[in-house]
Amino acid sequence: MATRTALKSLRDSADLMHLRQIIAGLDEGVILIDPDQSILWANTAALGMHGVESMAELGETVDEYRDRFQLRYRNNHRLDNADYPIERVVSGEAFSEVVVEVAVAGEEEPRWVHQVRSLVLTDDHDEPECLVMIIQDVSARFEAEDRFEQSFNANPAPAVICRLCDLRFVKVNQGFVDMTGHAREVVLARTVYDIDVLERAEQRDLAKERLAEGRTIPQMEAELALPDGTSKLVIVAGQPIDMGNQPCMLFTFADLEPRRKAETALRQSEERFMRTFSLAPVALAIGTLDGHRLCDVNAAFTELTGYAASDITDTPLGDVELWETAAQRHELEDEIAAGRPIRDREVRIKLKDGTVIDGIVSTEPIMLENEKCVLWAMRDITTRKTSERELVNAIEAVMQDTSWLSRSIMEKLARIRTPQAETTGVGLGELTQREREVLALICRGLDDKSIARTLDVSANTVRNHVARIYSKIGVNRRNAAAAWARARGFDGDSVVIPNIKEVAA
Repeated sequence: MATRTALKSLRDSADLMHLRQIIAGLDEGVILIDPDQSILWANTAALGMHGVESMAELGETVDEYRDRFQLRYRNNHRLDNADYPIERVVSGEAFSEVVVEVAVAGEEEPRWVHQVRSLVLTDDHDEPECLVMIIQDVSARFEAEDRFEQSFNANPAPAVICRLCDLRFVKVNQGFVDMTGHAREVVLARTVYDIDVLERAEQRDLAKERLAEGRTIPQMEAELALPDGTSKLVIVAGQPIDMGNQPCMLFTFADLEPRRKAETALRQSEERFMRTFSLAPVALAIGTLDGHRLCDVNAAFTELTGYAASDITDTPLGDVELWETAAQRHELEDEIAAGRPIRDREVRIKLKDGTVIDGIVSTEPIMLENEKCVLWAMRDITTRKTSERELVNAIEAVMQDTSWLSRSIMEKLARIRTPQAETTGVGLGELTQREREVLALICRGLDDKSIARTLDVSANTVRNHVARIYSKIGVNRRNAAAAWARARGFDGDSVVIPNIKEVAA
């Protein structure tokens, strides 16, 4: 009997040595524990995962190990003695992938994150003979996950993460909460299709197919339903990622609502502009920035020029010959190309039927459908220009021969022709007696020679008096001086001139 026991002990020692040789070079940490709670052996990887170099530093018993290392779960909850993985191994419990944070006794912050599983080696009678604790150092992985978690939560861009196995949301950042108004806890209790992040997506079928396959979902526009019953225009994209060894999908969003509101406001503004443009009584046209082409014209433009929109738009104005001369066209185009607005420029406009009219043109740069354009405004001033020319010609004719026209009409015409006589501040009191006599004879229609004979003075003296009169009352012609005098009630016939000589007819 003693011989058999000795042989078994030798065999067990040999088996243990072989076991140690097998596991010594493993990357995983392995700790062998006797059922009596003594730690039999630990490989180099296990020692390194605890920051020690020898079994003495690790602890030779379960109690010593527990005293030297403090363990807690990832939620910062400290493990009770009975919950230590090494205690659970000793109790014969089989478990896998228990994740704990490990700190050296006396230190607050953990140094490592271990993922632990157990293994029980039994004898021929199925009794526990050796207990094994297998450890993986997953510190780097969890540090990366922590960095990702911090970055995910701090990122202002809205984002959510769902598990691919059940499509349930497992993470949501503040950006998504702020954008949608959904409470975080509400989102985490739902699936992708409960809070449909692909609602009204422009490529919804493709997105659903990619989601089912765990493949990248390209960017696309979608409408997110909000808790208040409204919706929000977004760009959504999906990127497959792993979290805790679980395949997941990261959805990121860009809020397009500000852009949509701006586009809506711009569209409404442009619609109001186009309604005003179409109904305006002034001839209006919209042209290219260089001034060479017109893009649209209103009804008043067609009525003025005879050109319908189909006749003139998208055709070079040089071919249309809207302006009377090429020089005038080049001048206008150069002004526009230089970025200088035109204000009330008098031009000659050539109508569709070949008639040339006088007009006034103004331009203003505008933005229309995100394009830089020029707004043209035109007015027909032919009637006004004709009236002005006719009036000037009539006055000129009257001034040449007033013998048949009554004095009152002649005076009114003279005032129109030379309005400066009306505005002078000089009165009759400023004139000398002799100047009054000369002015009176001017009003009677006498020339310088006749005045000289009437007053019995030299012609040179008369010319000097006339020059002083002109200077004082601000005129430069005889009819203007006569009009000035009559406007002030000075009638030459009523002036008594002493020593007057009769002038031969």
